[in-house]
Amino acid sequence: MSTVGSRELRISGLCYLAIIALGLYSETVVRGSLVVAGDAAATAQHIAANPLLWRSGLMADLLMQVLDLPIIVMMWRLLKPVNEPLALTATGLNLVQTCVLVANRVQALAALDLLTSPSMAAAFLPGQRDAMALFAVHLHGQGFGIGLIFFGFACVIRGWLIARSGVLPRVLGWMLALAGLCYLVNSIALLMAPPIANLLFPAILLPALVGELAMTLWLIGGRHRRPLAVAAASPISAAPSLAPTS
Repeated sequence: MSTVGSRELRISGLCYLAIIALGLYSETVVRGSLVVAGDAAATAQHIAANPLLWRSGLMADLLMQVLDLPIIVMMWRLLKPVNEPLALTATGLNLVQTCVLVANRVQALAALDLLTSPSMAAAFLPGQRDAMALFAVHLHGQGFGIGLIFFGFACVIRGWLIARSGVLPRVLGWMLALAGLCYLVNSIALLMAPPIANLLFPAILLPALVGELAMTLWLIGGRHRRPLAVAAASPISAAPSLAPTS
């Protein structure tokens, strides 16, 4: 028997909310204000003039990955009794995503170093440094898209398990699965057909934001009055009778 109490759910929800806030800060306040698409000189000027702001975005990104770990543990504990192989698969996919995104942050740091390091200034002409910095920012975006492929599959699996088992409100499961599909479509388009990705973004990620935010708010404030428990031997079709009171 696996039991996930209200305290663990609410802590996971707070972590989830912090991840959403930090992600919006990094993408809109930091990169959204400093990166000028297709303009290496303007992007380089903005980043070089605001190194602390750029570093704050990097730290926010890394903190997101730290806060992801309690959610991964909670989801594993919650879904393991429902279907252990699928729950383990989703956990592995989520951990791969976290590792990819952590390693990917080096690209953002490289962009700043190219523009502010004296050794880089001595080795390359200004135009060369600007171009390489913008390329590093571009690679950072590509790496983020690659990481979201793994997360997209994890969301689809978890959403399906939640929707079929009823360990959480089923609508949250379907919304999470839809969020995963949106991540997959966006990332695959980014890698395979960038012009299509430009047309889809950011609208394609709106269902993902709504779905994850709904999950977050329920985890924080939902009426989960008693621990969520699913008998390890119960098949997935038998789990709905153990759904939390709402």
